[in-house]
Amino acid sequence: MNKNVNSVDRLLRVVLGAAAIGAGFYFQNVWGAVGIIGVVTGMIGWCPAYTIFGISSCKVKQTA
Repeated sequence: MNKNVNSVDRLLRVVLGAAAIGAGFYFQNVWGAVGIIGVVTGMIGWCPAYTIFGISSCKVKQTA
C-alpha cells in the first residue's frame, strides 16, 4: 500500500475528522462515523477513494 496523501492533506483530514467526531457526539448523529474515516485515512496516509480515482496528493519522486 503506497501512501497517496501528503502531509497537509493528512493534517486537514485529522483535524476536520476530529471536529466531525465532536459534532457527532454533540448532535448525536452520523457525523461521528464520518469523522472516523477522515482521522483513520489521515493517520495512515492512504485513501482508498484516491486509489480508485487514480489521485495522489504526494509529490512524485523523479528518477534519473
